[in-house]
Amino acid sequence: MPSNSVNFTKIQIKIVLGVKKISIMLLSAIFIAFMISWSPVKKSGHREIAEVRNIVFMIGDGMGLATVYTAMTVSHHPLNIERCNIIGLQKTFSSDHYITDSGAAATAFASGHKTNNGAIGMDSQGKPVKSILEIAKENGLATGLVSTSAVTDATPAAFIAHESSKNSPEDIARDFLKADIDVFIGGGYDYFANRTDKLNLIDSLKARGYKVETSMNALSKSSSLKLAGLIAPVNTPFRLDGRGDMLPASSLKAIEILNKNPKGFFLMIEGGEIDWAAHKKDVPPLIDETLDFDDAVGKVLDFAKNDGHTLVVITADHETGGIAITGGSIPGHRAILNIPVKGHTAVMVPVFAYGPGADKFGGIYDNTEFFQKFLTSYGFEDLNLVLANPSY
Repeated sequence: MPSNSVNFTKIQIKIVLGVKKISIMLLSAIFIAFMISWSPVKKSGHREIAEVRNIVFMIGDGMGLATVYTAMTVSHHPLNIERCNIIGLQKTFSSDHYITDSGAAATAFASGHKTNNGAIGMDSQGKPVKSILEIAKENGLATGLVSTSAVTDATPAAFIAHESSKNSPEDIARDFLKADIDVFIGGGYDYFANRTDKLNLIDSLKARGYKVETSMNALSKSSSLKLAGLIAPVNTPFRLDGRGDMLPASSLKAIEILNKNPKGFFLMIEGGEIDWAAHKKDVPPLIDETLDFDDAVGKVLDFAKNDGHTLVVITADHETGGIAITGGSIPGHRAILNIPVKGHTAVMVPVFAYGPGADKFGGIYDNTEFFQKFLTSYGFEDLNLVLANPSY
């Protein structure tokens, strides 16, 4: 009996040890499988294959939180922007002013560098800095810009131009010839065609393979993979004054073209005239331009939802007007606004994000951090190199 008892104990020990060994092996296999499935990127050539293939960056110029909530109040249905599940706040100051202008803010977005008010695509020492659009192009992605303002205006220009002054639209137009952007749509025809130096940049664009269109009707029918849509002499009018659905339609057209690149794309879309209305303290177009911008947001979010690999980030470059909502009615879809100043203000502005990688855009951060977040979202292998050598 004692010997049988000892043998039984040994058998028990062997069984227990065997089960432990199997359990450890099983847990190790599960852990390895989890790590492989969780890994966000895989390397391939010069770029990592990331969850995010496309980024659409949407800027409501001058669109502060009060402006957004006013649009929510007067609208008879939830805004498309409310579909975003990540919300943040960003600080907007420039390198030399507590209150930024559009050029400095857009340069911070595009390059990760603070700069002086007035400059575009330059750091605070006057040195040109690469933009996320230019880096995306270098990595084989398609790129585009859409704006209700002139394409040479400060916000779109900061993604493609490098000038000491935002108030040099003819110089900025020439910068478009140095870039290899695939699509740009907005106003600004005169800065290419009716210039003080008599140069005809329309012919130069055509020589570089662009199809140049000057109407929304022609633009919508274009099948060109390189499209320059210059649909107004300078800026487009307010939607209330006849612009129609130019912004949402142009946004979809740009996506249609850029999405043909299997490597992905970067697209910046600007609702530029929210800012104008606030500068004028003109409430009807202020609200309508915000609603028009939201219509474009809806089109982009629909694409992103169906695509599954598109990150959409929506924000403002700054707040304009110091707008306060002093009364109103939710059931009556009515808001009473006080717009005390005609200029920009220093308050933080909201950020809304949707799609893969959206969680990076929650919280409170500086406007220079958009650039770094875009790079990591794409999964570029040369991230450290770009951050160490950001200029030309």
